Amino acid sequence: MSSHADIDVRPITEDEIPQWNRALNTGFLRVPTASEEQLRARRLQFVPGRLLGAFDAGRCVATFRSFDQELTAVGGAPVRADAISNVTVTATHRRRSLLTRMMAQDLAAAKERGDVVATLIAAEYPIYGRYGFGPATTMTEWAIDVPRAGLDPRWGGPGDGGRLDLVDGEDVRKTGPELHERMRRGMPGAVDRDELWWHARTGAVRFDDSWTEPYYVVYRSADGETEGMAAYRVDDTWGDAKQPLCTATVSWMTTTTPAAERALWRYLCSIDYVTTVKTGWRAPDDLLPYFLPDPRAARVTTQADWLWVRILDVAAALEARTYGGTGVLTLEVVDREGLTGGRWRLDASPQGASCTAATGEADLVLEAGELSRLWLGDESAVRLAALGRVREERAGAARMADALLRTSRRPWCPDMF
Repeated sequence: MSSHADIDVRPITEDEIPQWNRALNTGFLRVPTASEEQLRARRLQFVPGRLLGAFDAGRCVATFRSFDQELTAVGGAPVRADAISNVTVTATHRRRSLLTRMMAQDLAAAKERGDVVATLIAAEYPIYGRYGFGPATTMTEWAIDVPRAGLDPRWGGPGDGGRLDLVDGEDVRKTGPELHERMRRGMPGAVDRDELWWHARTGAVRFDDSWTEPYYVVYRSADGETEGMAAYRVDDTWGDAKQPLCTATVSWMTTTTPAAERALWRYLCSIDYVTTVKTGWRAPDDLLPYFLPDPRAARVTTQADWLWVRILDVAAALEARTYGGTGVLTLEVVDREGLTGGRWRLDASPQGASCTAATGEADLVLEAGELSRLWLGDESAVRLAALGRVREERAGAARMADALLRTSRRPWCPDMF
């Protein structure tokens, strides 16, 4: 067995992408060998220094990738983020600190670049808290029992003057990016989508050889503005006596108005042969169930943590967001990684906020991961205090934190990355 010191953790070269991708596929239990089409797609993600690998005797045994991202803070401001993905350690090389070494390299580089936060979607819950990450948003998936929903089976389209159209991938690439930008400016927790995202979701670039073309439907308002778009696939399932039992599965849906959201769900529930609609990843307080005459027809199938955040710059993160009330809090942030620790005074109001280094006594003591959980407004400091994860040094400080930090609608990240 190689010692920890014998394993080289470093950025890969472009020539090492096939070996790195094989280790990635192995870690995620996929077919190890990639096609030329898959490798071509992977090369489009190559940025020198941002793909890390661990090499034992020249063989890649762990993978890590990060890329530039913009995350929407509460209030709509874009924040620079270090998005982390493609994290694997081959089963033969566990417990050798390979992820710790890759994470330390990446987060140090992100802080040096001036990134305000780091983000990731955690495949396994217990891993990332030890690096200062906290679950900052939640996602919910529903399955709609269409016959039970109580909808008019003779629905003929939106009654608000808008219209629905099926389009192709080229149309999506033209109009989707601008629609998504409008959506994410109003959604804390949402992230930007680059050109490669749109190409991968429309088949122009393929990371997966099993990719099949979905249907794309667009909602336009009465004045012709695109306000919603969804991609979905439908299986071909039939029961006895030629009864259709088909399921429409939504890959993604983007909307900027409740009217667009209502029209798209209504459309999906009206497709011939479809008896079940699976929603894909949605916000935990999504409007969907209450668009249906019988909201119980939408059954929750998944509810789980989603976007994890790791604050790298406390002052910049707290000053970037808006606040619903006025107050002053002094926070003692404990950071085992040595990136953000210290005492900080937050002076917040609806007109703006300042966050500066402080010397006075702290009102709340919490670890970096717990502050990261609170930052987007979905978690409660009172709840974390009850769990022993936040310590009040001043009575009522957790309640004050909730009054300042929590949001009226829950933050949401529509994307997996």
